[in-house]
Amino acid sequence: MLKSNSHVSDLIFSPGRAPQVEVSGQLIELKYKGLECLTPQDTKYIAGEIIGKNDTAVSKLEQDGSADLSYGISGVGRFRVNIFKQRGSCAIVMRVVPDKIPGFEELNLPAALKEIVDLRNGIVLVTGPTGSGKSSTLAAILDKMNEEKAYHILTIEDPIEFLHRHKKATIHQRELHSDTPTFAMALRAALRQAPKVILVGEMRDRETIEIALEASETGHLVMSTLHTIDASKTVERVVGVFPMADQHSIRMRLSKAFRCIVSQRLLPRKDGKGRIAAVEILKSTMRTREYVEKGEAEGKSLLDAMRDGSTEGMQHFDGEIDKLIRAGIVDFETGLTYSTNAGNLRLEMADFLDERPNRPAASKPAAQDPNLTTEIEIER
Repeated sequence: MLKSNSHVSDLIFSPGRAPQVEVSGQLIELKYKGLECLTPQDTKYIAGEIIGKNDTAVSKLEQDGSADLSYGISGVGRFRVNIFKQRGSCAIVMRVVPDKIPGFEELNLPAALKEIVDLRNGIVLVTGPTGSGKSSTLAAILDKMNEEKAYHILTIEDPIEFLHRHKKATIHQRELHSDTPTFAMALRAALRQAPKVILVGEMRDRETIEIALEASETGHLVMSTLHTIDASKTVERVVGVFPMADQHSIRMRLSKAFRCIVSQRLLPRKDGKGRIAAVEILKSTMRTREYVEKGEAEGKSLLDAMRDGSTEGMQHFDGEIDKLIRAGIVDFETGLTYSTNAGNLRLEMADFLDERPNRPAASKPAAQDPNLTTEIEIER
């Protein structure tokens, strides 16, 4: 399955279908002899082979209906696995974890993210939807830190994905359920384990966020992920998990603690050769700290700050998508579907649209096309 394509990101086993791989966001069936259509018995057998003697995963599957675990095949690869029950049978999704930790250049990450390596304390969040490359970005940052800093680094993951070897830094990796029962408990224990850097796989609940804030305030650098679509929504998500009475104090603490919020979206490349990341970066400045503490208002939004903060290493999604389209890396229509504000992006790129060869109705001004005029007016 892995050899079927060089851009396989997931393996999927579902009853009633042939085994599938996800390539650049699209599912492709692979019909092997005898496995043209998986049965519930087939997927149950595959799940059993993957779980093996992992009693924790067995009990999680029975009690909760799903189980997360890591799985490796020597000489083949490693996977982050979720096995879950559906309609009385098992289904399996296996995320491919590269053997080699990807570098900044390989992931096409902005150079501004290298500054995270030199941070001494605070919170760094990497956000985006599932499958947007959050874990790969954090792994690249952590690997660079491992090469350059003589630090004690502690990770708490569910499950462990990238295996980090000791380099200049000493790295300990703890896995949920096998090494610790919860993120919060492991994070609280980490405060007594003398790490300089703590990586938390995901900030899932109020207790974990509270301890992460506490750790950042006591001199640790805390890195984690959230499933949010952009920097603004990330702040609201963090604040929103707390009761209304506590939200003002949480805003104040977060405004002082956060150092960088990185949001990612993976866009299909125009040439069909995989996907490329559009990255939004919000940094801690006097202006952004004020907006986080007091909340956003008209003309005082985090997006406004990112638009104006290019000299400080900040960037926003639509600006990056604009660059990718103009460079011919991403198709215009594809870029619009991934943008934060498609109407604004279309207006910003009016000059690019006018210059495109073979542009439909190129000889007619846009304002003379009633449909196009209506569309622009609505989007405004």
